[in-house]
Amino acid sequence: MKFWKVVLAGLVALIIFSILTVFIFATVLSSSKSSAKIAKNSVLELTFEKPIAERSTDNPLSGASLLGGRLGSSKNGLNDYVKCIRMAAVDKRIKGIYLNLNDGVQAGWATLEAIRKELLDFKKSGKFIYAYSEGYSEKDYYLASTADKIFLHPEGDFELDGLNITIAFYKGLTEKLGIEVVPIRHGKFKSAVEPYLRKDMSPENKMMTREFLSDIWENFLENIAKSRNISKEELWNIANSMGIRKAKDALEKKLVDALVYEDEVTQELRKKLGLKEKDEVKKVSFGTYSGVKPSSVGIKEKGKDKIAIVYCVGEISSGEGDDERIGSETTASAIREARLDDRVKAVVLRVNSPGGDALASDVIWREVVLTKKVKPVIVSMGDVAASGGYYISCAANKIFAEPNTITGSIGVFGLIPNFQKLYNEKLGIFYDGVKIGEFSDIGATYRAMTEQEKNIIQEQVDRVYETFITRVAEGRGITKAEVDSIGQGRVWSGEDAVKIKLVDQIGGLADAIKEAEKLAKLTKGNYKIVEYPEQVSFIERIINKGRGKKEDIVKAEIAKEIGIYNAIRTIKQAQKRVQARMLYDYVIE
Repeated sequence: MKFWKVVLAGLVALIIFSILTVFIFATVLSSSKSSAKIAKNSVLELTFEKPIAERSTDNPLSGASLLGGRLGSSKNGLNDYVKCIRMAAVDKRIKGIYLNLNDGVQAGWATLEAIRKELLDFKKSGKFIYAYSEGYSEKDYYLASTADKIFLHPEGDFELDGLNITIAFYKGLTEKLGIEVVPIRHGKFKSAVEPYLRKDMSPENKMMTREFLSDIWENFLENIAKSRNISKEELWNIANSMGIRKAKDALEKKLVDALVYEDEVTQELRKKLGLKEKDEVKKVSFGTYSGVKPSSVGIKEKGKDKIAIVYCVGEISSGEGDDERIGSETTASAIREARLDDRVKAVVLRVNSPGGDALASDVIWREVVLTKKVKPVIVSMGDVAASGGYYISCAANKIFAEPNTITGSIGVFGLIPNFQKLYNEKLGIFYDGVKIGEFSDIGATYRAMTEQEKNIIQEQVDRVYETFITRVAEGRGITKAEVDSIGQGRVWSGEDAVKIKLVDQIGGLADAIKEAEKLAKLTKGNYKIVEYPEQVSFIERIINKGRGKKEDIVKAEIAKEIGIYNAIRTIKQAQKRVQARMLYDYVIE
C-alpha cells in the first residue's frame, strides 16, 4: 500500500513539475518576445500560415507535447494583424510590408476585407508593400492586390475562376439507414433543414445563395479592378474563360508585375531599402512584431474612460463559452460586466456567428437591451452574423457590416429524428415502456411523432419566430411585417443588408469603435480599449487539453469533409431546443 502511495505521489509531483516547467518556459519566451528589438530599415513580413481568428491565442509552445498529449496550437487574430499594420505605418524603423503568401490565407471574406482595408491605409504613410507567392488563390490575391509590386513564382499557379458553394445533402443517407428526420421550421428560406428533406438545393435556396455569392464576387472584382487598373469586365472575362492557366498568363494580363523566384524578391527588397547586394534584408516576423507595445511607437491610449469590445464568436449555446463558442452565460456576463463598469462608456459587440440555440440568443439579447439603456452599443459584424448571430445584434444602437458579411437568416427550426425503422429492421432493437401523461415522451426518437405532437412543436417554433421578428422590429425601428418579408430564413450579404435596413452602414471594427466614440461623446483617442470575455490562460488550456474534449475527439475521427459530424450534431441540438442558426458554414471557394 505504501509503495502505491509513493508511486502516486511521485506521479503527481511529476505532473506539477512538468506544468510549472512549461509555465516558466512559456513566461521566458513571452518575455523575450515582448522585449524584442526592431532594427532600423526593417521590413514587416506578414505570413498567414494559421487560420485567422478574431483574437490571437498565445501559445509559445505550439505543437509541443506534455505527457503524451498535444499542448494545442496558437492562433493569429485579426486584432493583432490590425495592430501590427497600424504600428508599422508610424514606426520609423519599418520601411515597408512584405506579404509572404506562400502558405495561403485561411480566413473568411469579411476578415480579408478588414485586413485589406488596413493595408490600403498603410500605403497612405508612403511606405511600400511587396507581395510574393508560389501560387495565388483568389483569397491570397485579394490581399496581394494592395501591393505596389506583386511577384509570382515562374512556375506558380494563379486562381481566378469565380466562386462556388457546395452543400452536402443527407436524405439518401438517412433513407438507407432507415432514419426519418421530421423538420419543424418557420421560414421558406430556412435552408438549414434542407439536407434532411432533399437531395439538392431548393429553388429558393439557390436563388438566395446565388445573390449573396454574386455580391461577394462583385465586391472582389471591383476592388481588384481599382487596385490593378483593370476593368471589371476584363476580369470577369478572364475568370469565366479560365484565361489564366499558367504564370505567364497572369503576367501578360497585368495581374502580377514579375515572375521571379523568392531569392530574386529578396534582391528587389534590397534595392527598395537602398542596401548593397550582399546586405541582409532585416525582416520582422508577425509573431515578433505582435509582441511590440503600441506605446513604443507613439500610439498611446489616454484617459480613464474605456470602450469595451465584447467578442461573440462561434455557435451559440447555453452555459459557458470560449474563444470558439458563444456561451450565453459567458457572453451575457461579459456584457453585464461592461455595463456595470462606470469607466466603460460604450460597448462594441464583435459578432462572428452563424447562430445556434434560440433561447441562449435571447439571454444575450436581453443583456444588450439593458446595456443600451445606459450606454451606446454598437455591433461590428465579421464573416457571418446570421440567425442567432443577428438576434443578438438587432437591439444595438448601430450595426456595421463588411460588404461581404453574411447576415440575416431570420428564421428558426427544430429537427425530430425517428430511428424506429433503423432500430427495428436493421439493428433488431425494440422499445416498450409505461408513461403517465399523454405527452410525457414527446420528441422520442424510437417512434414516429403523431400529428398532434407535430402541431405542438410547430406552435413552439412559430412562437420563437414571432419573438425573433418582434425583437428585430423593435431594434431596427421597422414593422414586423417588414421584418417578416425580409426574414423567412433568408440570408443576405452585408451590402444588401444595408438596403433592407438590417444593417446601418458598411464598415469594420474600426468604424464601429469610431461610432462608439462619437455616441459616447469621447474625445478622439482619449480612452482605452478593453476586451471581453477574458481569454483562457495558456496554462488553463494545457489543463483542458489534458482532460480532453469529446467534441475534439469526435471531430478528429469523423470525416468532417462531407459534413457528417455537423449533420449529426445539428440533429441532436435541434431535437432538444428550437434553433436560430444557419446550418452551413458557407465555405466559399
